[in-house]
Amino acid sequence: MKKNDWLSSEYAKATAKFPERNFLFKTMSGIEPDPVYTLEDAPPELPMPGEYPYTRGTQASMYRAKLWTMRMFAGFGSAEQTNQRFHQLLNAGQTGLSTAFDLPTLMGYDADHPFSVGEVGKCGVAVSSLADMEVLFNGINLEQVTTSMTINSPASAIWAMYLANAEKQGFKLENLGGTIQNDILKEFIAQKEFIFPPEPSVKLVIDTFEWSPKHTPKWNFISVSGYHIREAGSTNIQELAFTLADGFHYVEEALKRGLDIDEFAPRISFFWDVHNDFFEEIAKFRAARRIWATQMRERYGARNPKSWILRTHAQTAGVSLTAQQPLNNIARVAIQALAAVLGGTQSLHTDSFDEALALPTEEAATIALRTQQIIAYETGVANVVDPLAGSYYVESLTSQVEARAMKYITQIRDLGGVVKALEAGFFATEIGDASYQFQRELDSKQRIIVGVNEFGDNKPARVPIQLIDKQVEIIQAERLARVRRERDPIRHKAALESLRKAAILGQNTMPAFLECAHAYATLGEQMDVLRNVYGVYEEPVAI
Repeated sequence: MKKNDWLSSEYAKATAKFPERNFLFKTMSGIEPDPVYTLEDAPPELPMPGEYPYTRGTQASMYRAKLWTMRMFAGFGSAEQTNQRFHQLLNAGQTGLSTAFDLPTLMGYDADHPFSVGEVGKCGVAVSSLADMEVLFNGINLEQVTTSMTINSPASAIWAMYLANAEKQGFKLENLGGTIQNDILKEFIAQKEFIFPPEPSVKLVIDTFEWSPKHTPKWNFISVSGYHIREAGSTNIQELAFTLADGFHYVEEALKRGLDIDEFAPRISFFWDVHNDFFEEIAKFRAARRIWATQMRERYGARNPKSWILRTHAQTAGVSLTAQQPLNNIARVAIQALAAVLGGTQSLHTDSFDEALALPTEEAATIALRTQQIIAYETGVANVVDPLAGSYYVESLTSQVEARAMKYITQIRDLGGVVKALEAGFFATEIGDASYQFQRELDSKQRIIVGVNEFGDNKPARVPIQLIDKQVEIIQAERLARVRRERDPIRHKAALESLRKAAILGQNTMPAFLECAHAYATLGEQMDVLRNVYGVYEEPVAI
């Protein structure tokens, strides 16, 4: 029986007897699914896993050969405290490190700056100089463990400190593997942790595109991030479209500089949010790979198949975690993590159940890691490559997500590109509208969040939380004072001058950042040099 015939006969009879629930049968992006899907909704032919355009995954063997990297986000307090947490997670079976930095570090200020008071070590680890980086990765073999660092405006300076520390420890730069987020465009769109105006900010990013392939060939010098766009309130499709548009902008800027696309493109990586809408999240991963591959080959002329492959890290949705009934978050995280795995992620962080209340405790972080290990070793989902391929619903949804995302990408291009769209307020308007619509659906109970707008019990959360000792500010200030006292003043001054000249002359800044790191120039000192050259960006007030 044909689908429409079945809907008008059998399904109509069933719903006449048992009417559909009074429920919003829409994805979080507003796609309204049919009651049933059949062969009529499936594509005529699917590529095999590892084949262009990689809808079914980037590798033919996927998790049968190598599980995704279990990369738990960690960072709080002092470098000593985070180093201890790193070792605990590695001993618990984590296979990669992911570093969170505190707000002063993210904004390019030293821990003893007046703006830093009360924020040191609160939302991540405080890193102000190479001395902090030496402590942070003490006792860790940097050639055996890949490291991810979530930082953007000051990304080059922090990355240079990591590389300088590796050199001092005797590791070779060409053997280091990891990722620096380094995605400044999403800061202007969503997270707002920018320092300099868009143009010089993007220039610093492209400096890493040029420098890294020659010196750190195993390193991903950018992780184009949809995560923060989604956390700001976007829909699944907006996250996909805006993030890919950012990625294409970086490609275009690198090409303008004369760089070889097949030299830099294979080291571009991505970072997605994984929210509660299970099937739509899976479809997002599949559509993302297909769009990136097609655009890179057909629009930008990449010829190396590695340039077509979208490789990605994923993190369960922090914004979905609730302070009410926080133990419910364990179930949310498990379902979101399963969606990421079924979507084909290469790397995954699972949030801790207590993160709506504070930074995760050691116990909560261990449960989050164990969630990934249970999925990997107990569920059987890693035994088959792309087990949902051919699902009538998943294939149809993937195509719908792709089409709607491409419509957004075309709209952004028609506006003149990402920067012009930023200046026009396009992203702020779209995300604001999506957030408003989602809140209306919650307020009207068209969407249910268990324990929040339904099934509440009004009981206070009774879970231990991680508190940051105020002593951290003192520890960091003392280390900074020692650095300034003991460093070579001549080398320090010359290093900052080389950074200033590189910025003024439009030269690649990475060699200067590396020299600044070795000279123990502080993060704030380096950013102040660039503030004086580039200026400080102030976002226009929306009217």
